[in-house]
Amino acid sequence: MSFSDFKVLTFDVVGTLIDFETGILQAVRRIGGPAAAKLSDDEIFTPYLRGRELNYERSSEVMALVYLHLAKELGLPTDEQAADAFQLAVLRWPAFADSVAALKRLRKHFRLVAMTNADRSAFSFYSHTLGNPFHDSVTADEALCAKPDPQFFAFNRGRQSGFGYKQEEILHVAQSQHHDIGVAKSLGYKTCWIERRQGQKGFGGTPAVPQLTKPDYHFPTLKALADAVEKV
Repeated sequence: MSFSDFKVLTFDVVGTLIDFETGILQAVRRIGGPAAAKLSDDEIFTPYLRGRELNYERSSEVMALVYLHLAKELGLPTDEQAADAFQLAVLRWPAFADSVAALKRLRKHFRLVAMTNADRSAFSFYSHTLGNPFHDSVTADEALCAKPDPQFFAFNRGRQSGFGYKQEEILHVAQSQHHDIGVAKSLGYKTCWIERRQGQKGFGGTPAVPQLTKPDYHFPTLKALADAVEKV
């Protein structure tokens, strides 16, 4: 198997290209004040994950509710201003340091397609942050479901087939074992795991999985993927 076998790279966005963990931690500690400054990363991520599970709808609308959930658990400010500040911060999550340059390099070799659980409104911010590198994109509000639902992948497979691309020509690139790597592998896709948390304990702001799925390719950064592609 060679990178030359693929014509399309499909990407998870939040967590793989956009550093949502840093965004969450910075926003909570800024909004939460001295009480939040004392909290560990995991003490913030745990109630964040519970809040997101309860409020799984459009990310451009419900992240204020996610904040209120974690703030109540952690004893942080729960006023409307604090919730609104968190919602706005979600739209300004930063890209990983290597994302923009690596995507530009990969775009020279492949059709780039975003497959994101963000809605179209939120994705427009993330795409802008990344330099608008994608040839195509699928968002949760368009697919009417979210990963790891296999229907999300089915929606995109049908969409890409309309442009003449076959499933075997697609390599799915993602950080989340829960949302992406496990389900994509089970559906017969070739997968590339970008292990953004390599060397760190736990799963951070991403749901844990009982067992890791072995990907076809495995890199710690997107830059490393681009380097490998250009060595072919």
